[in-house]
Amino acid sequence: CRLYFTQIGIGTPAKSYYVQVDTGSDILWVNCVSCDTCPRKSGLGIELTLYDPSGSSSGTGVTCGQEFCVATHGGVLPSCVPAAPCQYSISYGDGSSTTGFFVTDFLQYNQVSGNSQTSLANTSITFGCGAKIGGDLGSSSQALDGILGFGQSNSSMLSQLAAAGKVRKVFAHCLDTINGGGIFAIGDVVQPKVSTTPLVPGMPHYNVNLEAIDVGGVKLQLPTNIFGIEESKGTIIDSGTTLAYLPGVVYNAIMSKVFAQYGDMPLKNDQDFQCFRYSGSVDDGFPIITFHFEGGLPLNIHPHDYLFQNGELYCMGFQTGGLQTKDGKDMVLLGDLAFSNRLVLYDLENQVIGWTDYNC
Repeated sequence: CRLYFTQIGIGTPAKSYYVQVDTGSDILWVNCVSCDTCPRKSGLGIELTLYDPSGSSSGTGVTCGQEFCVATHGGVLPSCVPAAPCQYSISYGDGSSTTGFFVTDFLQYNQVSGNSQTSLANTSITFGCGAKIGGDLGSSSQALDGILGFGQSNSSMLSQLAAAGKVRKVFAHCLDTINGGGIFAIGDVVQPKVSTTPLVPGMPHYNVNLEAIDVGGVKLQLPTNIFGIEESKGTIIDSGTTLAYLPGVVYNAIMSKVFAQYGDMPLKNDQDFQCFRYSGSVDDGFPIITFHFEGGLPLNIHPHDYLFQNGELYCMGFQTGGLQTKDGKDMVLLGDLAFSNRLVLYDLENQVIGWTDYNC
């Protein structure tokens, strides 16, 4: 599992926090001193820090009657009494969760100030103070201080920075799967130029219109409404997901085409992955899979992206959607596997998303 995280500063004096970057959720939150179950050590070799609102001279609590709380919850919570804290609760697709309360404090972040130059910027924003975590977030092997949501809602850090007039509502990432790490940037991308496809309006995630899929240049024959945009269908782009998930009928069609010339190759099921032995270069032996989006934007996924090494085996990085969540079985969910070593641009002002190959 690949994990992409960045460093931000919070509070006065500022302390450093390491947060996972996730385009599939909205809120920034970090674990707080009141959290008993939060990891104290991380297998990633980073120093974990618990946020203490009383340890920052600029930190203040958010009450449930305040505008931010009312807007985030779509109205005043029934349990709200004057001066009570504004609570939050988030569940993620993998079953992990966080609950806590909102606070407002100074956020310190790097802003591009010139060609390959960054400078520190400081802005007051509202974020979650995590009092309890569940699922994989509680395990220390890949523990971080929190999650930085880059969704579209008004509660996201990007929306707050944009509303304060600090940045344009545009961000980009470039994930380097060869050396690890990559680039995450807020604001305009001048170079390289990026072709785009429209975002589907009124969706909570980054939904796009997928029109067709080719394997090795041959278009897959699929049911006509398979990529519809209604509630339980559609195509989502999400950097918080490592792999790519497809409706069963699409997955089966791709698998049969990818392995068409290896009819007798035995596939081994290893923790829900289809794996096999192969000795040559996968880029020479397997086809490119191309997703075609509205506006003519293609996404070429090479064999070295969709096949990953697991010991002596290669495994297929695509899975059927039902394996991730039961309500996602008819959706296409494209995670980092599909966008590695590409600059991906999210232009929320113009409601488009695009990408281009790039050496991160």
